Amino acid sequence: MNSQTEHSTTSTWQTRLRSLWPRRIGWRLALGFGVLVALMLVALAQASFQIHHITQMTQRFATGDMQRLLRVQALSLQTEGVGSALVRLMNAPREHRVMEYTEVDERNRRIDGIIESLEQDLMGTEQEETLKRLIASRKVYADAFIATVDEVEADDLKAATQALNEQVNPALKAMLLQSNSLLQDERQRIETQLAQAQQAFERVAMWVGGLSVLAVFLSVWLGLGTTQSVTVPLAELEAAARRIAEGDYASRVPTTSAEEVDRVGQALNSMTDAVVQREQQIVRLAYQDALTGLPNRTALLSPATPPSTPYNCLALMDMARLKVINETLGHTTGDAMIKEMARRASAVFQAAVAAGEIGPHPIVARLTGGIFAAGFSVTSREAVQTLHERIEQALVVPASCGVHSVDLSLVYGFADGGPQTSAQPVETLMRNAEVALHSAKRAASGFAWYNEAQEAARLSHLSLVSDLRVAVASSQLQMWLQPKFSLKTGRAVGAEALVRWQHPQRGFVSPAEFVPFAEQTGYISMVTTWMLDQALRTLAAWAPTHPELSIAVNMSTRDLGDPEFIGRVSQLIALHGVDPKRLRLEVVESGLMDDPQRSVAVLHALRNLGCGLSIDDFGTGYSSLAYLQKLPVSELKIDRSFVDGIDRLPGTQRLFKTMVEMGHGMGLMVTAEGVETEAEKETITRLDCDVVQGYLTSRPLHGAALQAWFEGLPPAQGAAAG
Repeated sequence: MNSQTEHSTTSTWQTRLRSLWPRRIGWRLALGFGVLVALMLVALAQASFQIHHITQMTQRFATGDMQRLLRVQALSLQTEGVGSALVRLMNAPREHRVMEYTEVDERNRRIDGIIESLEQDLMGTEQEETLKRLIASRKVYADAFIATVDEVEADDLKAATQALNEQVNPALKAMLLQSNSLLQDERQRIETQLAQAQQAFERVAMWVGGLSVLAVFLSVWLGLGTTQSVTVPLAELEAAARRIAEGDYASRVPTTSAEEVDRVGQALNSMTDAVVQREQQIVRLAYQDALTGLPNRTALLSPATPPSTPYNCLALMDMARLKVINETLGHTTGDAMIKEMARRASAVFQAAVAAGEIGPHPIVARLTGGIFAAGFSVTSREAVQTLHERIEQALVVPASCGVHSVDLSLVYGFADGGPQTSAQPVETLMRNAEVALHSAKRAASGFAWYNEAQEAARLSHLSLVSDLRVAVASSQLQMWLQPKFSLKTGRAVGAEALVRWQHPQRGFVSPAEFVPFAEQTGYISMVTTWMLDQALRTLAAWAPTHPELSIAVNMSTRDLGDPEFIGRVSQLIALHGVDPKRLRLEVVESGLMDDPQRSVAVLHALRNLGCGLSIDDFGTGYSSLAYLQKLPVSELKIDRSFVDGIDRLPGTQRLFKTMVEMGHGMGLMVTAEGVETEAEKETITRLDCDVVQGYLTSRPLHGAALQAWFEGLPPAQGAAAG
């Protein structure tokens, strides 16, 4: 019990001491330095006081004691000297006595003066008694001196000598004795004062040394205490920061005795909480689609979130007409459509799980735009077909988006693990489903399963596109020209340039096979530049005999978005020295609407170069008549789909007539594409079309056939139509 009581008492005292110790480091430093400064000031004050006291002692010694000692010494000397002077006086002849009297009197005056000054400056009773005896002896000496002098003046040397020996010398001895006593007393007094001064110096040294040692001790103690109060909490902060850096957000920074460090620790704890919240938000943003709340592509493919049961089937679902909806009804409506699609698709998969048609824990994710992916497990493709029908049934009811009611439709691409429907890596299923989705879009079937033939075709296209760059550099491409004729004069007005590819291994490659992929990869710009160069080279060769002919070259959507395209066209025209109006550039109607403002600006720049401009495949896109009015084009080319069988279709004739009148109303030349029969030609001529192009008038020509056609042209006559 005594040990526990003692330990408790010690702890209580330690707690009290800690409570007295300031919690703020700044106050600790201020207190420590304040104590040190106070100690130094005390040491300086004590030293100054002692030095002042010693100075006073020294001054008193110099002005008092030392002077008094010198006077007492002078008294002894004068007392000894007056006896010698009396002896000389007694032995001196009468004529020399005046000088001796003067010396004796001077010494007597000095003795009297010293005695008088000593009477005013004596210290202590003992000195006063000694001085009294000295004064009494002086009086005796004075009487003996007078008696001796009288005998000397009476020339009684014997009596004078007797008076000197019997009266004067004893009196002088008595005076000298008292004088020496005073001298000894003064010396003793001075030695005592010097000893006191030495003791004072030693006390000053002890005070200063003690205070210095105390200051050093306090400095070390305060330094160690302050350092420990900072370094220990900082080490704890460092350890806590390392734990936080390692992802241990549960540990908290402990409180310390330093208020500033505590504030840093509290800030670190607050930062940890903020980091936790932000990490949760980042994870949510990284793995969750912000618009629909569904998992995103990262969550679908991430190995950090594997499914409890590996999937053996994956479906890609792409919303149809989403781009048109965004452009016509706005992105707000498009976003509402996406959210509604996500809701309905998720409900279908949940219902399929409840019905046991698919395995548990499917994942429905939004990838980008209107594309959704669903990973799930099934036992057969028949179950997938049932799921597909359920989704289609869920999309029957149009989605209500504000004041708009919009139909929902999807294009599907499915991929599974083959006949055994075994589990597959999600990346593999995703890649295969993308191939199937593209196949469904190309076939316009709305639904496709992945198969190896699709993969082979995809790899073939990839290889074909990679060969295209070599084809441009090694002149594997060919420019074929299909002539265009005026329906009024029957004369050729120009030709349209068509690209062909003679592959060294594959043989002839159709433009329909490589142009779409070149468009997607951006290689189409190389093809366009090559075709422009070939067309301008041909126009330069035709110029001497047929300057009225033009050649039309197709521009791609990529060319309209290329900021360097206009510069390349200008450089090629200057290189070949061709009149720009003989070069006609064609752009498809749908390509204009990808970026209408950019398209209008590019076409105006090309028109300023002097080039003719045509809208190709008119009627197949979704162009706006308002934009058509802004385009600086001079030709409208009606697509083959409006010409095929027009002689037998009154409705098509009325539509064709309307397009021709619209083109003429805007001051455009109208060309009909793909005319293959005389009946079609007669019909479009009657409907007031301007130019015809197709197999009926001429197939695309190349090489010797093209040269023969050109040489058979009649000589140029005035300005050609268009």
